[in-house]
Formats: sequence, C-alpha cells, structure tokens
Amino acid sequence: MQLQPDTLIHNPDGCRVVSSVEISAAATSVWNIVGNFAGFPVFIPALAHIDMTGSGVRSVRKKLFKDGNVVIEQLNSHDDQAMCMTWSLIYTSLNIGNLWAAMQVEALGEQHSRATWTIQAEPHEGGAEALPAFQAFLQGFADNAMSNVRNLLT
Repeated sequence: MQLQPDTLIHNPDGCRVVSSVEISAAATSVWNIVGNFAGFPVFIPALAHIDMTGSGVRSVRKKLFKDGNVVIEQLNSHDDQAMCMTWSLIYTSLNIGNLWAAMQVEALGEQHSRATWTIQAEPHEGGAEALPAFQAFLQGFADNAMSNVRNLLT
C-alpha cells in the first residue's frame, strides 16, 4: 500500500452561526479584545486558561475549560489592519467534528463598532439529526461571549 497525503481537517459543511454585536467603543478597542487569539478568557468565563504554542499565523492555542473540556485550534490568518482573523479546530473533547471560525471588527463611527464572530462547524457524532441542537449550542455560546465583549466596553 502506498500512503498518500491526507488530513482530518477540512472545511465543515454542517451549520453556520453568526453572532454580531454593536458596541459604543472605537473599533481598535474592540479588536484589542477579540483580536487577541490568546485572550479569549477575558470574554469567555467558562475558560480556565489558554496555553499558546508559537505566535502569529500557524500558532496553536489549547483552550482549557473549567468543566474539563479541551479545544485545540490553529490560527489561519490574522490582520490587525483589517481587524479580522480566522482559525480552525485541530482537536476537542466536545462533540465537534470540523470547525472554522472568523472574528472581525468594523468601525461604524469614531466611537461605535461592530464585532462579528462567524462559526462554520459540524458535529462529530449524530449527523443531520444532531444538527439543530448542535447549532443551538454554538449560537448560545457565541452570543454569550459577544454579549460579554459588549459589556466589557460599555
């Protein structure tokens, strides 16, 4: 048997979740919070801490949750000028198969901005039957986190 290049990571088909909040703060202030790949515990209280390997694009974060769950993700892109970044799931103890996510901040005025977290993901187990509950879980998680970002800055 001749081995060929393969990977378990692919762009997910499952569902798309978008959580967006408008914030009465300068876009750069919002980006300083949501654009910090290692800084998500600031607005996700369920995180105990994050261990980083490397820095910048291709760096890997290991998110350790207070409930014992683990998520490992790789930073795919990061642009401070455009205030956007993307990342992909490598491993998790949660029922998540593949996941791709993006965070973006746009200025709506000098002291007004919008932060948007987009998640494209699929459950690891359960297929199409698991999709409604899976999507509701992701949406609730993202909405809670983005609400916390708004509360930090207002």
